Amino acid sequence: MKDELVHREHLSPNCDERSLPVTMVVLHYTEMESADAALQRMCDPEAKVSAHYLISEEGEVIRLVPEEKRAWHAGVSFWRGHKDVNSASIGIELDHPGHALGYRDFSEKQFEALVPLLARIVKQHDIPRANVVGHSDIAPMRKIDPGELFPWDRLAEYGLAIPKPEISLGDPFDNDGAFYLALERFGYDITDGHKAVEAFQRRWRPEKIDGEIDGQIRAILFQLLLDRDRGSAR
Repeated sequence: MKDELVHREHLSPNCDERSLPVTMVVLHYTEMESADAALQRMCDPEAKVSAHYLISEEGEVIRLVPEEKRAWHAGVSFWRGHKDVNSASIGIELDHPGHALGYRDFSEKQFEALVPLLARIVKQHDIPRANVVGHSDIAPMRKIDPGELFPWDRLAEYGLAIPKPEISLGDPFDNDGAFYLALERFGYDITDGHKAVEAFQRRWRPEKIDGEIDGQIRAILFQLLLDRDRGSAR
């Protein structure tokens, strides 16, 4: 399918058939030295990894897997009841050194290429903003990408992600158990509670990531759930 937002195709053999409709987008960073290195890895049959798109730091959009196919980007993961996140999602890899190779801000050209691509995907598949997530959201025990410097707030300004909520009701949870149950209700895998809290903080309170439950993140989570139940956080 011709797509004016895609600069070229470099198709990967690492894909198979979906068993679910597309209801999510997962954003990743490559954590490799270059876009070419990431491209070669995602097209290597031995690596058994891929994504639908790779966006270079210069803003080049490369399609690796057609959207109707199931790319292998999520790994062992969970979001809102889905354990086969690969079948339910489109994966976008952002060319970036990651935490291992020198974590830094994402490039402006890359962001400018991401926004129209993501907008088209979200509209075409009717994906709710709440299901535009990071790899760390769906695999908190294993992953921390795209990390605390990813500009979720800017995506939210385009209506492509949920904005950080305006806190109106404070801290409603009596104990940590109630918080964890609410975190699971929002979508997270809480098998490792500390890692799940870190993932939540990385997305919603990136200035302090310590895995500890405090009044601020309890209030943020409660407001997110309240907004969702009111229908204002789709």
